Amino acid sequence: MDLVQSENIVKQVGDGLFLTDDGSGLTLTDGKLALRGDFTGLLPRLKQSNLQSEFLVKASKIKGIEHPVIIDATAGMGEDSMILAAAGFEVYLFEYDPVIAALLKDALDRAMEIPELKEAAGRMHFTEGNSIDNMSKLEIVPDVVLLDPMFPARQKSALVKRKFQLLQKLEKPCSDENELLQAALNVKPRRIVIKRPLKGPFLGGMKPSYSLTGKAIRYDCIVIPR
Repeated sequence: MDLVQSENIVKQVGDGLFLTDDGSGLTLTDGKLALRGDFTGLLPRLKQSNLQSEFLVKASKIKGIEHPVIIDATAGMGEDSMILAAAGFEVYLFEYDPVIAALLKDALDRAMEIPELKEAAGRMHFTEGNSIDNMSKLEIVPDVVLLDPMFPARQKSALVKRKFQLLQKLEKPCSDENELLQAALNVKPRRIVIKRPLKGPFLGGMKPSYSLTGKAIRYDCIVIPR
C-alpha cells in the first residue's frame, strides 16, 4: 500500500522520500516504509529498575555526580539521549541532517505532552547542526561526550531494522572520524563514550581506557585525566 498521500506531504526530501504530517506527527516515508520518532516504545526500558542495567548508562555514569552533563554529538532519532535523560543526565543533543532533526524535534515536542516522558524530555536540549561546530560554541564543560557515528560497516549489519533503511538514505557515513573525535577531546570532558559495532575498529584508531561489551554493541570509554 502506498503510504504517501498528497494532502499529507510536508515536502519532498530526497529521491522518492517525503516528510508527511497526518496531524499526529511527522513521518518519513518512501511510500512503502515509514519512520516516525516515537519515544513511547522505550517506556519499559525507562523504568528506574531497568535503567541501571543499560550498558549505555553504565558506560556514561560518573561516580559522585548525581546529574552528569552529557553531549550526544550524533543524536539521530534520540533514543540514546532519552535513556540517558531518564537516568538523570542533562543531555545536549546535536543532529546535522535537517530531516532527521525535524523528526527528532517533532518526537521531543510530543514527548513533552506524555506524563511518563515529560520529565526526561525536559532534560534534553536539542540543537540542529554540525556537532563539531556546535561543541566548540558551548559555554558548559560536559562530563561526558557520546559519539555514535554511522560508518559503512554498520550499514551492512543484519541487525539494522528495515525502517532504518530510510535513515541510511539520508545520513551519510562519517567522513572524518579523527575530526569528530578531536572535537570531543577539545571540550575536555571527563570521559568520551563511543558506541561501536561489536567487531568495529576503534574510532580514530584511539585505544579506549576500557570497553563494555554487549551482544551486538560495544561501548569504548576514553577517560580524560584531570
